[in-house]
Amino acid sequence: MLDKLAAIKERFEEVGQLIIQPDAMSDMSKYTKLSKEYKDLEKVVAVYDEYKLVMDNIKSSKEILDKEKDPDFREMAKAELDELRERETELEKELKQMLIPKDPNDSKDCILEIRSGTGGDEAAIFAGDLFRMYERFCEKQGWNLTVLDLTFGSSGGYKEIISTVTGADVYGMLKYESGVHRVQRVPATETQGRVHTSAATVAVLPEMEEVDVNIDLNDVRKDTFCSSGPGGQSVNTTYSAVRLTHIPTGLVVTCQDQKSQIKNFEKALKVLRSRIYEIELAKHNEAVGAQRRSMVGSGDRSDKIRTYNYSQSRVTDHRINKTVYNLPDIMDGNIEEFISALRFAENAEKMKGGGMED
Repeated sequence: MLDKLAAIKERFEEVGQLIIQPDAMSDMSKYTKLSKEYKDLEKVVAVYDEYKLVMDNIKSSKEILDKEKDPDFREMAKAELDELRERETELEKELKQMLIPKDPNDSKDCILEIRSGTGGDEAAIFAGDLFRMYERFCEKQGWNLTVLDLTFGSSGGYKEIISTVTGADVYGMLKYESGVHRVQRVPATETQGRVHTSAATVAVLPEMEEVDVNIDLNDVRKDTFCSSGPGGQSVNTTYSAVRLTHIPTGLVVTCQDQKSQIKNFEKALKVLRSRIYEIELAKHNEAVGAQRRSMVGSGDRSDKIRTYNYSQSRVTDHRINKTVYNLPDIMDGNIEEFISALRFAENAEKMKGGGMED
């Protein structure tokens, strides 16, 4: 571990020099990339420097205990040594967490897609509840959520709603939400008071740039139409809404949130890149094999990941067997408890898998 940390500090100092070079400052893309790397490395180096200081102080305390005869001085040195060893353990744990390989997509913005599943009208209503939950969560994080396209349910909610979320480490936090969310409650449409089980699917995709996923525009058919709002009424009379069809895969993306056809085209293209990336990633994971994939962070949209039981005010995440009894609070966007637990479980799984030995 110490060799890895020494190499990180060396790279940190190197990036610190590169970032002030004229060629970096004149190239905004290069400058942004180096700035981000510097900021990420700085966190690790700060903890590493404290760890080295603690180790030096432990050595000094041991030397005092070996040489000092005065009982008062020895007692003070022993008390200090106990505190230093406790801090040493804390810092080692923190550093091991920091050295766990990160998903390079964690810092990216994301595409958030919610679709109603089994359960008819109630599933669409539940999809709307989930969307509001994520909307509130994004507000609390200071992120920006923009709806790109939606289809309303006949009794409320959404059959489908697609958004972009932008901010700091968006994908790294929301990626754990991908999968099937199940609700158990008495629907508003139920006359007999029976509890129904319905479901909605959430997909969280990292927003990919052109350099990440290259799309041949000759393979994309572009259709334009008038944007529409609730009830199907026309929002404007210009053909600003865009529908892209990727001919090789059959993927279809629609975007109509902007009045500009060019902006809608650019946003739709980003969603298309993200969906193509998801397909390629699924192929890669299949080739790698199940033993190399994390059950916590796999993001497979076919997996049932969470159940929301309204009669018991219970929310259960099936991946980590975590249950809380504060459903209204969760539906108000307070899902940090689940995300933190899932992130911890995934990191523990990675550490167990190896690669963190000293």
